[in-house]
Amino acid sequence: MKFLDQAKVYIRSGNGGAGCVSFRREKFIEFGGPDGGDGGRGGDVIAECVDGLNTLIDYRYQQHFKAKTGGHGMGKNRSGAAGADVVLKVPKGTQIFDEDNETLLADLTEVGDRAVLAKGGNGGFGNAHFKSSTNRAPRHANPGLPGEERTVWLRLKLIADAGLVGLPNAGKSTFLASVSAAKPKIADYPFTTLHPQLGVVSVDGREFVLADIPGLIEGAHEGAGLGDRFLGHVERCRVLLHLIDGACEDAGKAYEIVRRELMAYGHGLADKREIVALNKADALTPGQLAEQTRRLKRAAKAEPLIISAVTRQGVPQALRALRNAIEAAAQVQEVPGARASRRLVGTNALVSTT
Repeated sequence: MKFLDQAKVYIRSGNGGAGCVSFRREKFIEFGGPDGGDGGRGGDVIAECVDGLNTLIDYRYQQHFKAKTGGHGMGKNRSGAAGADVVLKVPKGTQIFDEDNETLLADLTEVGDRAVLAKGGNGGFGNAHFKSSTNRAPRHANPGLPGEERTVWLRLKLIADAGLVGLPNAGKSTFLASVSAAKPKIADYPFTTLHPQLGVVSVDGREFVLADIPGLIEGAHEGAGLGDRFLGHVERCRVLLHLIDGACEDAGKAYEIVRRELMAYGHGLADKREIVALNKADALTPGQLAEQTRRLKRAAKAEPLIISAVTRQGVPQALRALRNAIEAAAQVQEVPGARASRRLVGTNALVSTT
């Protein structure tokens, strides 16, 4: 199934049904009277978070959704039926924005969450509603109110506990495949990952969800490479694992490039807890490993992890560091006003709060 994380749709709720003008005319009944019923309410347009979806691909093939109009009122005080609602089924983690793509209308993060995006119009009153002691035979009724129409953006942000970031070919997909049952595409050329991947990682009997996004390059916030639009999928992560290719020319510069892109993107990514790891240690000589570690330590201002996703050298330690950071972040969120330190680098990294 193709991955689609953004869609633009047009929605329109149903109009309310018109009220009815009617009078009782029955044999052997001496005094009749108004008996026109009210119109039914128009249908709503509702977004609902459901289980079993992980993409917005359905909205590539259908972009217009219109709820049903309410039924018109009828004689004998019969009200019109309410119009049927339209339900947009979306995966967990979907945000819904107004047409300007900036105004947040709803954020559906749990299965079962619902949000009314467009309310149906109220039905009109029939002439029976206007009957009074001074107006025995009203001959007018209200039309139904029109429904609402708008264009909205659906934007999916995957929900994961930890996220992988780094330059292309840093070994992110290899790491995800090594620690989970996910099967991302792996090749020896840049941008083999074209859309985010999720994997469930188990360490010491506990599990967490790890997200891998396409690699960033310098100028990604300006649209270079695949741009930075996929960074939205790690906005909800509690911790980032920043992988650096040990075989690159300068590990420190590679780290700084990605940090600049995270800061340019904003949305709090640069302030998230971060674990830095030097990957592909198996491809380096002891001298090269020492030099790259020194450069990365100077840029990150802390001791990095040394790992190899292929040989699994240092991988268990990295997973435990991620798990500890996730649990620490969860505890901090439970304490009002607590703020966690951003940098978590090294196997013995401590989580501090102020």
